[in-house]
Amino acid sequence: MTGREEPQVPFWPVMTAIFFGSFLAILGISTINVALPVLMNDFHTDLATVQWTLTGFMLATGIIAPVTGYLGDRFSTKYLYVGALIGFTLMSALCAAAWNIQSLIVFRVLQGFFSGMVMPASMTIIYQVIPKSRQAFALSMWSLATMMAPAFGPTLAGWLIQTFNWEWLFLMNIPFGIAAIAVSMKLVPYYKISSNKTFDAVGFLTVVVCSTSLLVAFSEAHAWGWSSWKIVSLLAVGLISLIVFIRRELTVPQPPLNLRVFLYGKYTYSLVLAVIITISLYSGTYLTPVFLQNIQHASALDTGLILLPASLAMAIFMPITGKLYSRVGPVWLIAAGVLLMGIGTLAMGHLSVDTPHLYIVLWMMVRNIGISLSTMPATNAGMQVIPRELTGHASSVNNWIRQGFGSFSIGIFTSAAVRQSGRSHHGAREERGGRNGQGAAAGGGVHLQCERCLSCGHDHRPDRPSAGLNASRAAGREEGADAACPRFAKSIVHAPFLYKR
Repeated sequence: MTGREEPQVPFWPVMTAIFFGSFLAILGISTINVALPVLMNDFHTDLATVQWTLTGFMLATGIIAPVTGYLGDRFSTKYLYVGALIGFTLMSALCAAAWNIQSLIVFRVLQGFFSGMVMPASMTIIYQVIPKSRQAFALSMWSLATMMAPAFGPTLAGWLIQTFNWEWLFLMNIPFGIAAIAVSMKLVPYYKISSNKTFDAVGFLTVVVCSTSLLVAFSEAHAWGWSSWKIVSLLAVGLISLIVFIRRELTVPQPPLNLRVFLYGKYTYSLVLAVIITISLYSGTYLTPVFLQNIQHASALDTGLILLPASLAMAIFMPITGKLYSRVGPVWLIAAGVLLMGIGTLAMGHLSVDTPHLYIVLWMMVRNIGISLSTMPATNAGMQVIPRELTGHASSVNNWIRQGFGSFSIGIFTSAAVRQSGRSHHGAREERGGRNGQGAAAGGGVHLQCERCLSCGHDHRPDRPSAGLNASRAAGREEGADAACPRFAKSIVHAPFLYKR
């Protein structure tokens, strides 16, 4: 199949191949969230380091996403898709064999490169192979795959961690990967829409520098501070590189990422909505498991079970949205979805140490139903106005920007958590000191209101000393606590990030 021929392919075989690959790629993100505290303990490291198993993965997806349109045009989207699945499966095996946190981060970054090719390639196949009349439903099924992974991923991850160990989070990807590769090779048709293109090395270099600088800045801003020279420098380099990249892409005849897709107004508006939805999705996906395990002390399996109903609700409503799209159109679905997202997010903003798990289940379901109602309509409304030969570039832009803002949202919300934990810690110290008649400077009760430290995994409350902590810490003296956790005195994400009495 070449040129502008109308695609004539079987719907369900192609969608089966897309479903397998998309499920696999998202499964690599959803399972690692539950494992962050476990990895901290196993590798004897802190949250800032372990976080790179997630942010490094997202950084890699953000770097590779802009050039997947070019790679699909150059080698065929089918071969790009299959190659990405092979690489993802191989990196899953290497992640399971990681011998320290540094090797795990390296393999996760490489895994992220391949995952970053899977999602835009699978979306491109939908808009280049599936007939236009069935693209809305096809996208809802594609979205269903991306929602089923977070629906079952955390629960499955919790069970695997408690029953076996964290390595099985990656080993379980291997059979899924082999199945996805086999199905894709057999069922996805080979086709090329564009002729061979020359590689723009300057454009590729500028987009890599831009993506790396901005994503690292977003990921480390909570630790280094938004006003630190490192973050300011990275933001400056990233923005300058972005300007150079945009100017370059608009002048060369065969850009690796065709930014002229922004000339289609409906596509641009839909992308803005996709960014809003992405920020909401990532904030809940990243922060909620950490809150449940490190603040409320829920087990990995319990955390997965708590998150399961919300993810299932999102997966159930996704195909329903696909059916409703042709009847009511995108506007009403998007409006209803954004409204539910706002209500659910506002309710989740009032979490505390004593918040019942049922409260979290209920409002996470409301948020996720809103996400399912708005995700597909927003994306499809924009993609359907793009000419078929540009859909690969439009998919790359969509995934690139969403990944960038996903990292940005994690940086923003983690920074907010740090600031809130600092205020909570100091407020608890003053209150304890006042009750003991010792004043705010007293050290005896400084840690009484603190929960497990997200930096080291220890419980810093004097009445719950962690194994290996000395007796002076248990008695409440600051020097003991600081010896156990050097970052504790710096208020690095250690108290409940929304503390209430």
